[in-house]
Amino acid sequence: MRIAVIGTGYLGCNTSAGMAEFGFDVIGVEIDEHRLKLLNDGKAPLYEPGLDPLLKKHVDSGRLRFTSDYTEIADWADVHFICAGTPQLEGSEAADLSQVYSVVDMLAPLLTKPTLVVGRSTVPVGTSKAVEERLHRQAPAGSAVEVAWQPEFLREAHGVEDTLHPDRLVFGVQSAAAEARLREVFATPIDEGSPVVVCNLPTAELVKGGANAFLATKISFINALAEMADATGADVTQLADALGYDKRIGRGMLNAGPGYGGGCLPKDLRAFMHRAGELGVEEVITFLREVDDINQHRRARIVDLTHEMLGGQWIGKNVTVLGAAFKAGTDDVRDSPALDVAGRVQLHGANVTVFDPEAMENARKVRPTLRYAPTAIEACREAHAVLHLTEWPEFRQLDPVALKDVVSNPVVIDARLNLDAPAWRAAGWTYRAPGRP
Repeated sequence: MRIAVIGTGYLGCNTSAGMAEFGFDVIGVEIDEHRLKLLNDGKAPLYEPGLDPLLKKHVDSGRLRFTSDYTEIADWADVHFICAGTPQLEGSEAADLSQVYSVVDMLAPLLTKPTLVVGRSTVPVGTSKAVEERLHRQAPAGSAVEVAWQPEFLREAHGVEDTLHPDRLVFGVQSAAAEARLREVFATPIDEGSPVVVCNLPTAELVKGGANAFLATKISFINALAEMADATGADVTQLADALGYDKRIGRGMLNAGPGYGGGCLPKDLRAFMHRAGELGVEEVITFLREVDDINQHRRARIVDLTHEMLGGQWIGKNVTVLGAAFKAGTDDVRDSPALDVAGRVQLHGANVTVFDPEAMENARKVRPTLRYAPTAIEACREAHAVLHLTEWPEFRQLDPVALKDVVSNPVVIDARLNLDAPAWRAAGWTYRAPGRP
């Protein structure tokens, strides 16, 4: 079987490399010439642990290559995966589907034989039918082009692992033949024991939106409890541990912090709510607006705490922000809580210096007015407060004794709640973590 992957962002890069690792010949489609050259050199245009070696391995073997020409894949591929981005529509909570429809409009007129087009992009429920109608209208093969939806559940910083060893596979299909073809594509993880859920198209579309909405709810829930812990002297980390032993709840995603961010969860939650409104059922997910509000409030709480620890003064104060990526293991700064907090603190008048091991270049593009340092130590020089906002392992490994000699005032706000609090306090630091005494 031969596979085409259209779109080589985060999802498409992992999908292309993963399909090649499963043993298929793969062509990825990328229209940006710079990204195309990187990919054909076996390099990902983004940071993801383990992705570059996997791309390099299969580009060098000849099993994987990339092109900007749709005519190379139209009749060549047996399965076409759509991995186009679906960002939030400017000025709206809705998903911007223009990239998905652009892919369809480029591909459809070239499809002259029966084929399977599989959507992996996260889309509002009902999109797959719109894609199908567009394909059938424009493709010479007409209704012989079948549409399926196979949502992805990749976690940034774990994308390769989640591609090769998914914790579940969801096949939204309309025929036994489409199901059989997808089972062939994913035979390797299925043989390893990955469970398969076979469903119709709207169910497959709702799975990803529903999963993200639930995860966002869980994160905001523990952050709401962190506010209560602050008010009562409780420890939210111990609270989460206790809650996690309940099998109905589980410990995953119960880590208090500055809230969720990234290029998926925030915009997918808002698109989910927007689509519910379009369907006339917005009342049943009104609570999700509160989830989003709690998430934004968490960032404001860290800014308020910083103000408190600076003695109520912003002007003339130096604030260090450790972290720019929305989480460790990625260079993704989209809707990053760390950069959002850094920007808010700067707007109040403080001097803000940022360091991140992988996301510096992307951070500069988004927040060019912030200061950036080449190392964590340099970022902390003359600081009046250090904010730990992205949980990179190297930040946990910082020596608080040595670092104390670098700063002007030994105050650390551990928004990720994973520094060694006793060690920092023993070194003479004022340690604060929202939700922990």
